[in-house]
Amino acid sequence: MSVQQQLQAQMQENRDIVESLLNDGSDADGEYTIEHHFSSTDFDRLEKAAVDAFKLGFEVNDAEEVELEDGSVLFCFDAIAYHPLEVALLDKACEQLLQLAGKHQIDYDGWGTYFMGDDDEMADDDAEDASDDWHH
Repeated sequence: MSVQQQLQAQMQENRDIVESLLNDGSDADGEYTIEHHFSSTDFDRLEKAAVDAFKLGFEVNDAEEVELEDGSVLFCFDAIAYHPLEVALLDKACEQLLQLAGKHQIDYDGWGTYFMGDDDEMADDDAEDASDDWHH
């Protein structure tokens, strides 16, 4: 699939995710933590992509090593941004990051964020269940 085809598919997914979150009552005006996911079997390529993502203004977390069921190893990192849940911002970031993934021959695995509801409705003891509110 070409980068342009991936971008078109991702842009539709961006709209679907935003619509789903907002329809479920997530805060339309909130600032979200958006985690863009990358993976590769080649650590050096992934590391170079992380540097480029940082240069684009994203916060980059440390790469993690994941062993797959077949015994192969996959390296992953997230490029993190903080902004409102606006499709135009997501589309722009996805375009930049898909191009970055293509340049380094790694996989862009989409993005995710957490549901942000009314703080009064979420008690502190419900914070443990926050992982259930991940949208990707």
